[in-house]
Amino acid sequence: MSTVPAIVSISTTISRLSGYYGRHGLRATARRAAVAVKRALSSTGMVLFYCDPSEVTLHPTNVGSGFTVELRNHCAELSAEELQAITSFWNPRLAHRNMIERFGNGALLWLIKSEGRLAGYGWTIRGGTLEPHFFPLGPSDVHFFDFHVFANYRGRGVNPFLVIHILCSLAAEGRGRAFIEAACWNAAQLSSLKKTPFHRSGCARKWTLFGRTIVCWAGSGTVRQGTGKQREGS
Repeated sequence: MSTVPAIVSISTTISRLSGYYGRHGLRATARRAAVAVKRALSSTGMVLFYCDPSEVTLHPTNVGSGFTVELRNHCAELSAEELQAITSFWNPRLAHRNMIERFGNGALLWLIKSEGRLAGYGWTIRGGTLEPHFFPLGPSDVHFFDFHVFANYRGRGVNPFLVIHILCSLAAEGRGRAFIEAACWNAAQLSSLKKTPFHRSGCARKWTLFGRTIVCWAGSGTVRQGTGKQREGS
């Protein structure tokens, strides 16, 4: 098995930590690293959710008010302030490169704002996933991933509002099913998804070995294998 992916992953992690250290100092970086290690060791997998947008009856205004949502199709559509807010948390250079790769693969970035200020964001991609997933998606299916709400706006229903807004947009376009997942330890995300039309479909863990993805579903003993990264047209 090639060691290149592992080397790249380690290099990326070190670079991210270095960038975080430069902005937040040693103590904050040590706390962040400790949390990451604790989560990795205690993780019991991911909780998977699905939704059929055609069955969505809620409207974003039923969840909250004062929010607006804007869609970005590529980096050039982001303002300097938006780009800085999204990429400055860890390593701006790597985050920017990652963002370009996502847009290049057809991913869309949804921004949610409160009184014109960026409150959070989330990504979607149609017909596949950027990373090896738990199961194949259909050409019209949409994967939701990497949703984030900035600290000053948490506890105000920002994430449910954004998720429901996107689901309503997908319903208007006649898209297929929508999928999202959250780590079992992420109580805040799991609680947030309960306020959306997403339904829990199960809990699973996955590993990628020798270019193949192995999935183990909790409680069923079922193990499935896939070919790893999948994307429509790739």
